[in-house]
Amino acid sequence: MRIAGIVLLVLGIVGTITFGVQAIQESESVSFLGVEIVASTANWTPVIVSVAVLVIGIVMMNSARRQTA
Repeated sequence: MRIAGIVLLVLGIVGTITFGVQAIQESESVSFLGVEIVASTANWTPVIVSVAVLVIGIVMMNSARRQTA
């Protein structure tokens, strides 16, 4: 269970960084009266799923640690 938690943790970190950078780069900005307005056209679902996988990995690692102690 601890190994599965570590794998999910690593996948969650990599996915969050990868999809987060892609989502940030998919934004468009428009300057209107000296104010820059930014609109995001990105799909944030992969980022949310990656964060959920990361949290599940942390929970699995902590529960495995408590069972062995």
